[in-house]
Amino acid sequence: MKTGRVILVGAGPGDPGLMTVRALEAIAAADVILYDKLIPATALDGAREDAIKLDVGKVGGGEQVPQEETQRLLLRHAQEGKLVVRVKGGDPFVFGRGGEEAQVCREHGIPFEVVPGVTAGIAGPAYAGIPVTQRNMAAAVAFVTGHEDPKKPETQIDWPALAAFPGTLVFYMGVRALPRIAEQLIAGGRPASEPVAIVERGTLPDQRSVSGTLSTIAELAAAAEVRPPSVTVVGPVAALGDELAWLGRGPLSGCAITVTRPRAQASGLARQLRDLGARVVEAAVIVPQPLAFAIPDLSDVDLLVFSSPNGVGRFFDELKATHRDARSLFGIAVAVIGPGTADAVRAHGVEPDFIPTRAVGESLAEMVSGFDVEHALVVRARGGRDVVRNALEDRGTDVTLIEPYVTVAEQLDPRTRERALSADWATFTSASSARFFCAAAGGAHVVRESGLKLASIGPITTEALREQGLEPDVEATEHTPGGLVDALVAASAATPPAA
Repeated sequence: MKTGRVILVGAGPGDPGLMTVRALEAIAAADVILYDKLIPATALDGAREDAIKLDVGKVGGGEQVPQEETQRLLLRHAQEGKLVVRVKGGDPFVFGRGGEEAQVCREHGIPFEVVPGVTAGIAGPAYAGIPVTQRNMAAAVAFVTGHEDPKKPETQIDWPALAAFPGTLVFYMGVRALPRIAEQLIAGGRPASEPVAIVERGTLPDQRSVSGTLSTIAELAAAAEVRPPSVTVVGPVAALGDELAWLGRGPLSGCAITVTRPRAQASGLARQLRDLGARVVEAAVIVPQPLAFAIPDLSDVDLLVFSSPNGVGRFFDELKATHRDARSLFGIAVAVIGPGTADAVRAHGVEPDFIPTRAVGESLAEMVSGFDVEHALVVRARGGRDVVRNALEDRGTDVTLIEPYVTVAEQLDPRTRERALSADWATFTSASSARFFCAAAGGAHVVRESGLKLASIGPITTEALREQGLEPDVEATEHTPGGLVDALVAASAATPPAA
């Protein structure tokens, strides 16, 4: 029987941009993926559709998957000849139990590889402006677990030696143990006035920091309700966060903004907002669900209409699957709903002929109404608006409709829901995002009572919000994600967030 292989992958501290090229390659090649809960939200987006994905994650205080069960699954699938990728947050060999899993592989003759990841003890502080080493301040750094194995008869930490360590101390997973950690370090001779900083959810969109001293940090963390995952930095360098903080600087500094776009599309908007200083909460409430469809013979088609980037992607994927490409569109005029969809078409080597100035169906219908069309192919989501289709059929055009996907609701986990509703703004880029967000939040009355300000990408989305009994605070002049960002910057300048 063919022996499989195991790759132990570190997915980094949470920001998907910090995943390594090798990590992404391994995930894309995997037959079976065993993953933790603290990996980046998009970490598995590149996995094969037929890959088996098993959640074996652990969250402090929550449900636990026994390590023995994780190792059993890892061995079983590898012994069946599969490529098993074990994806962990951070680095697999830094408080990740990757060493134990490697030992199990070696014991059973399973070949394995280790893909290091950026560890939270360095990345979290760095994103908070804290270098863990600094000339004339800290020439050494020690990484310490703040949550030892409860089955051990006694601690492995030599607290007096740790207190005397001449450098920075970084504690992982020590939020609940902060009072004990501070007490032990002070008892061992560490100054009670020594700076301390806790970085919660480091590198993630809702990262935050709490600063104090050894004598005050436990009380401050409790008052701020700091929760895992967090790292705690002890030493003079912890005081550099105020001076060197770089995340969240710009015209949207201090603003927390909820992005409700589908996960695959949210990254671009989220990146623009973060670059302007916003703290972004990605709360995808809609997901495009692929549908089976067929592209007809295109020889007699005069006009091809795309209503979304998702439709463009699905159309060209199917074109390729049927051994066709952009050359099949020769002589066909291409119309798109707006700039985002135009960019998606251009990515396939085709320049759209019709791009309305306002990204709504009415504008596109008006634009193509003067074009002599006998046969048109309209690509849109199932259940989408029929403004363009109706306008063409009213002129006697024979219209074929393709529905390559349907937009369905995606639920929010309780933590994401809480963060989304406690933000300053929520952005809506489609009518479905408006409807589904209200449902995921628990109703329009919950959204109203939360105090969220609402930003709409355009009139169709605004209409959907009003149907829910909600009035947007701003509507983008240019009905694109970039226009939505501009509207938020203008609104923020007019009414800066409260301190």
